[in-house]
Amino acid sequence: MTESAREFDPETAHPMVKEVMERSQQNLLACYQCRRCAAGCPVGEETGYITPDRLIRMIILGDRENALNNQLVWRCVSCYTCGTRCPNDIQTARITDTIKKIAKEAHLDPLKPKVAHFHDTFVNSGIRWGRLNEMEFMSFFELKNTLKDLKRMKFKAIYDELMSKTKLGLRMARRKRMHMGFQSAKGRGEIKRLYKKTKKKTV
Repeated sequence: MTESAREFDPETAHPMVKEVMERSQQNLLACYQCRRCAAGCPVGEETGYITPDRLIRMIILGDRENALNNQLVWRCVSCYTCGTRCPNDIQTARITDTIKKIAKEAHLDPLKPKVAHFHDTFVNSGIRWGRLNEMEFMSFFELKNTLKDLKRMKFKAIYDELMSKTKLGLRMARRKRMHMGFQSAKGRGEIKRLYKKTKKKTV
């Protein structure tokens, strides 16, 4: 797939580069497009031509719209292969996390809603109880997916998802990989305070 030419937009580029660098703590300007990150990215085939180096290029050129709306941001699995291969130690996984936050703050629809639901449910469960309770976490995660499909009248998708997860749950239960208990951790108040402090710092 051939990538179209991009133009430099200084009015958008400078503030965006500054914001992403400050929030991700990564020096984007050190990237010289050697593409070693692209060669090792495990999701590169699923994102079209959007590889870690291309995402950095979008940000540097001020292409805000495409930087906030691309498959790499939502398909990145945070394996940190990009950073391991990068000669300048740029961890693009931290950049994709930052872009996710910026997109969420801008109220943009995620390209992969299930990924967004997974992240939100995981964080909320951890903050609420101090640890993850698998049954509660998966229940809320599936509920979010179901409600979204209901709004779009995708009844077959709801049925397929229900059957798929039921079969998976039964297989995990047989192998004793499904924890049915409910636990909480001490210091939940401190976790909540730290989370609120972090939110204020990044806004």
